[in-house]
Formats: sequence, C-alpha cells, structure tokens
Amino acid sequence: MSEPNSSSSEANQRLDDVLEPYFGENYRDKCYLGLMLEQGQRKMVQINVPAHDLPILLQAKPSTGNDPDSGKNRPVVKGHSEEIKNYILKKARNNKPWILGTLTANINPTKIKIIELGRGICFVAIPRGVKLDITDGQHRQRAIWDLIESPESELIGNNDFPITLVLESDFNQCQADFRDMAQTRALDKSLLLSFGEFEGRVGILKKVIDQVPMFQDKTEKIKATPDSKKKLIYTINYLAKAISCAFENEPDNELKNYDVTNSSEALINCFNQFFSECNQTRYIFETQFETLKVEDVAKFQENCLLGRSVGLEILGKLLHYTYEPETNNFIPEEVSQLAQLNWLRDSEVWEGNVVLCNIDPSTNKKSYKITASASAVRIAVNKAKSKLGWR
Repeated sequence: MSEPNSSSSEANQRLDDVLEPYFGENYRDKCYLGLMLEQGQRKMVQINVPAHDLPILLQAKPSTGNDPDSGKNRPVVKGHSEEIKNYILKKARNNKPWILGTLTANINPTKIKIIELGRGICFVAIPRGVKLDITDGQHRQRAIWDLIESPESELIGNNDFPITLVLESDFNQCQADFRDMAQTRALDKSLLLSFGEFEGRVGILKKVIDQVPMFQDKTEKIKATPDSKKKLIYTINYLAKAISCAFENEPDNELKNYDVTNSSEALINCFNQFFSECNQTRYIFETQFETLKVEDVAKFQENCLLGRSVGLEILGKLLHYTYEPETNNFIPEEVSQLAQLNWLRDSEVWEGNVVLCNIDPSTNKKSYKITASASAVRIAVNKAKSKLGWR
C-alpha cells in the first residue's frame, strides 16, 4: 500500500521535470511561474516576486512638474512611501501580521517571454535590463526598496509580493489604466476605526461601544455621519475623539500606551455613571435600541449638545479633569457634578461659544448654529469649569 503523500510527491516531481528545462534555458533571466488572465479586453499575467527582486524589476515613471504626460502615473506624494515603510516596520518588529496590496505594472509583451503551459498557467522569463513600468503601487515599491537597502532588510527578505502584469505597449493606455485604477473612494474615518487594530484607542473604543448603553446599537460604525432615521445618534469617530480627550485631552491621540482592558473598564464605569445621572441623557441611556423611537433620537440630537460630536468632545475634555492616572480612575463625585450641568443646546453655558443664537426679526424666533472650532470648544470647556467652580 502506498504512502498517503506519495501521489502528490510524484505529481510535484513530474511538475519539476516539466519546468526544469525552461529554468535551465533562461537561467540568466528573472523567471517566474504565472497565471494568465483576461479582463476588460486586456491580457494580463500575475506573478509572485521575492522582495529582493522588486527594486531590480520595477521602475516608477511618475509625472513631474506641471506635465501629466511626462509619466505613467501620479507625481510622488511626499512622505507616503515613508508611511508605508513605517507601517511594515512597526508590524514586523512586533512579529504581527501585515499586508500590502497587489502591485500593477505594464510591459510591452515583445520584451518578455511567456510560455503557456496549459490551464492558464505560464512560464514568464524577463531578460536582464528589462524594467516593468509601475501602473499602481509606486509608493509601495519605494517603501520595499528602502527596507531592502536598510539594516533591517531581513524583516521582509523572505516575503513575496504579487504583481499583476498588464501586457500593454501603448503609453496613452497605460495612463488611462492608472486613471481607471484610481477611481476609488476614500474610506470614511469611522470605517478605518472600526477595522483598526485592537489596541490603544481602537481597543478601548470597541469595548466602550459594546458596554455603554448610550452607544450600544446607537452608533454608526461605517459612514461619516449618523442616520437618525435608523436611530443612530453617534459615529465611531465622535466617540474616538471623546475617548482621546478623556485620557489625554487631545482629540487625535491614539492612546498607544494605554492598556485596553483597564482603561476601557475605567471609562465604561465613568460613562455609565454620567449618562445615567444626567437628566438630558437618562432616557436615551436607559431605552434599548428596539424600543427607542426615531422621534426620540431626532429630538435628542436637536435639543441636547450631547447628541452631537462637539458635545462629546467637550464632555471628554471635562472628564479629563476628573481622571487620576495613578489609580486609573475617573473621580465619581466630579463625574456627578458634570452630570448636573445643563447640557441642553439653549443653556447659557454653551451660548456664544459652540452654540451661536440668532433671532429672526420678522418672527422673533431663535435659530441656532453649532460650531466645533477649536477655539469655541476651548471657551466652552473653560466656561463649564467656571460654572462648576473647577480650576
């Protein structure tokens, strides 16, 4: 009776026997197995290239000056390659998974050798001196190149990178390819946070949403703005700012050095105390999403500053003054004081800073405008502290 893996071993041996003559004949070239495909009336080949081959194989031809026809893709964005390189370094140094998207390049098909082996599989030989022109991925290629030439090249030396090779010689079509591939929509900040790594601010954020009834099921996790008709009050980006402010008084601080479990527990207790004690938020806090009405959400967002991003930012900044880093605790007595503030939009605490009021002479009715400028938020925080008698 044969061994369990004997058939696969024999198949591998036969495949090696088939390929060996091609590698032998083209030993002076860069050789790869490829997958042939057709898309949009174009012929393409996908190959996997070792990291050390990329600087040799690929070349970027970005536009320069004010002449878009001087290159096949966009001008180099200063600092973008460095961002990619730092992303790889951060992950690799900590032995964490990382990923870069497929690069795309084009080549005149007459300059390389493609031998079809059947079933869409092919053998690709790229002669020395032949360069593949990058259509999409010039910054990724630059980042990899810099890492290969750095003292830390071993961090990526054993990695492979896929290249989709478009068999195309027409310059104008190559430019059109770049334009077509650039038709992507930037990701909303909320979605980036939702898919962020479970550490620091992102980790705390996800635990807070799950365990604070004020936010649970009432937070938009994908789009940039909440849809009150779907009974969504906040976005994940609103909460991220408030969380950063609560710990560091900076809306963009990623809290990288904060322990997720301990920090989130402290903030969850704080938020639950505040929203349950505050008269303007208690109903929303205590009412489950299924029971909550669309009208309730609309009324809350219209009348209460805590139904808006700027209100959460102010709350976060004020909570920061109740936070004791040594004990990782938000002082309950001071949180209660914050809950007693009037958080309604027409409160005199917010008037003239984040809430601007106008009176229509013809109707004598008030109209409100909310501003979230840094100066207005700073004045609002100081006015609230003064109201509370805080220094």
